[in-house]
Amino acid sequence: MAAKDRPWLMRTYAGHSTAEASNELYRRNLAKGQTGLSVAFDLPTQTGYDPDHVLARGEVGRVGVPVSHLGDMRRLFAGIPLERTNTSMTINATAMWLLALYQVVAEEQGLDEAGVAKLAGTTQNDIVKEYLSRGTYVFPPGPSLRLTTDTIAYTVGKMPKWNPVNICSYHLQEAGATPVQEIAYAMATATAVLDAVRDSGQVPPEKLGEVVGRISFFVNAGVRFVEEMCKMRAFTRIWDTLTRERYGIEDPRQRRFRYGVQVNSLGLTEAQPENNVQRIVLEMLAVTLSKDARARAVQLPAWNEALGLPRPWDQQWSLRIQQVLAYESDLLEHPDLFAGSHVVEARVAELVEGATAEMAHIEKLGGAVAAVESGYLKARLVASHAERRARIESGEERIVGVNCHTETEPSPLTADLDAAIMTVDPDVEARVVAAMHEWRLSRDEPRVQRALTELKAAAAGTANLMPASLECARAGATTGEWAWALRDVFGEFRAPTGVGGAPVAVPAAETGGEAALTAVRDRAAGTAAELGSGRLRLLVGKPGLDGHSNGAEQIAVRARDAGFEVVYQGIRLTPEQIAAAAVAEDVHCVGLSILSGSHAELVPDVLDRLRRAGAGDVPVVVGGIIPAADAETLRAAGVAAVFTPKDFGITQIIGRIVDEIRRANELDPQEAPA
Repeated sequence: MAAKDRPWLMRTYAGHSTAEASNELYRRNLAKGQTGLSVAFDLPTQTGYDPDHVLARGEVGRVGVPVSHLGDMRRLFAGIPLERTNTSMTINATAMWLLALYQVVAEEQGLDEAGVAKLAGTTQNDIVKEYLSRGTYVFPPGPSLRLTTDTIAYTVGKMPKWNPVNICSYHLQEAGATPVQEIAYAMATATAVLDAVRDSGQVPPEKLGEVVGRISFFVNAGVRFVEEMCKMRAFTRIWDTLTRERYGIEDPRQRRFRYGVQVNSLGLTEAQPENNVQRIVLEMLAVTLSKDARARAVQLPAWNEALGLPRPWDQQWSLRIQQVLAYESDLLEHPDLFAGSHVVEARVAELVEGATAEMAHIEKLGGAVAAVESGYLKARLVASHAERRARIESGEERIVGVNCHTETEPSPLTADLDAAIMTVDPDVEARVVAAMHEWRLSRDEPRVQRALTELKAAAAGTANLMPASLECARAGATTGEWAWALRDVFGEFRAPTGVGGAPVAVPAAETGGEAALTAVRDRAAGTAAELGSGRLRLLVGKPGLDGHSNGAEQIAVRARDAGFEVVYQGIRLTPEQIAAAAVAEDVHCVGLSILSGSHAELVPDVLDRLRRAGAGDVPVVVGGIIPAADAETLRAAGVAAVFTPKDFGITQIIGRIVDEIRRANELDPQEAPA
């Protein structure tokens, strides 16, 4: 029998509340057999705000750990020897800053220059997909690409074992990308990054192979696991060709497609959530079955992520799924299982052909950055997502427990919904803010200001920004101060929403989808006529820092197709801005979308501001990952309707919005179609 392969790195994407609480969680996970850390940062950290900024309200410690300064980073990794730890940090706009903090903590643990050179891990540092899907961008594309380039150039010389960029197609799939689009957009991003590094002059031509060899990818694996496995083989083939032909990389080891994976979180269902366990297993098989295209690192979501924040036990269950496959099965004892398969080879060739053609089209548009700025990539993703949603609503694409086989016995896993997820102590935010204020009072303020001034000067010139960032970290600057210094030089950016360019996408007439949309369109038009308005006006708002805009975009597109005038300004708005827009646009309904858990803070604020502005009669509906108890509280506060992932019928949601507008305006109920 051939020697068994080594298992992939096993991670759990984790972090919450505070650095101390996350440190305790990391150490427990490592003790359970996890072989790498995967750090989840909260949204203020990801988007360059300190926890006392107005946009950080309700977001501190929600979807990850807050890291505001060097002291937080020290506590996050206390007792964890970084020279023996492989750490993945899911961080993009502020990736350089977090890497600087990480290096300084490693130095404080006793690592000299040679020790720092041995640090192993990954900073995601892929800003392009943030403009398209996840939404944690800060600066315009050009300066953002410079930050990515500078980080790569720095690590090549100082941290050669570090993966300075992790081209991430994960969120592209969740934003609607087909396999062809996922491959093409990721490869176009990688090309933009490599071209920028090559053209920067910071890396000698003979070292470009080392840059290519340290580029890794982070992909999504959906439940169509045969197609997903073929996608990974296509990725491998295209990357090998691209790096050899475009960049002249001769060493096959440097051309190897190195990737990690998290399987599809947004594909997990609130309805019958126990079914998510088998979904997770099937999705994991997509990236482990094929030896020739096997992931180097895997992290699995928990079964209850559609309900709220997983508990440590839920994360342990996901870790054990990996361990059973790696240690109990015979998967690692065999060569590639699909070598010579005509079926697999044909599907891979089809994906390669389609992705290569789309890559060529993006190249004609001027490359990935130009395709972001023009709105082309975002519009294509919104359209693809709309098409998929239409297939689900029509029943063409079946999801067990959601649009078929919905009959169910009561689940013991969710008998007590409040106990089935972890909640973040609402007092955490105040404690984090107070601790940051204490940090500011205790530091050498003149040194901080000198460091920030030097950072601005470097940003205004052409110097690599990593040395100045390291000095900011050592001096005690905060995440927000680092980011604001760069905002002063680079400015900020609002990405295209893609809504205006998305074509109408509804189920075919024979499924009833077109008829249902026509009925809602007629009801909306009739209601507008009764109110003496040309069209009903819906404001779709994303308060706070949650950048998951897929749901909001689909609501906006379907409302548009149902005859509404839609006001949608994209992500990252304050409650004050949303209320002001609702009044200025004289809307008939406000729809808020929040997936980060900040609904308890932000939604009542919007309601209060609308009342104070004299618009308290405008119905407010809310969608997101909202536990049942929170939904009840929101309704009691005055929210007209709460929608969660189980409400998959977008046309039905738009119909419900029409109902709420009629109710708020004391119009007689309309006759609903049979």
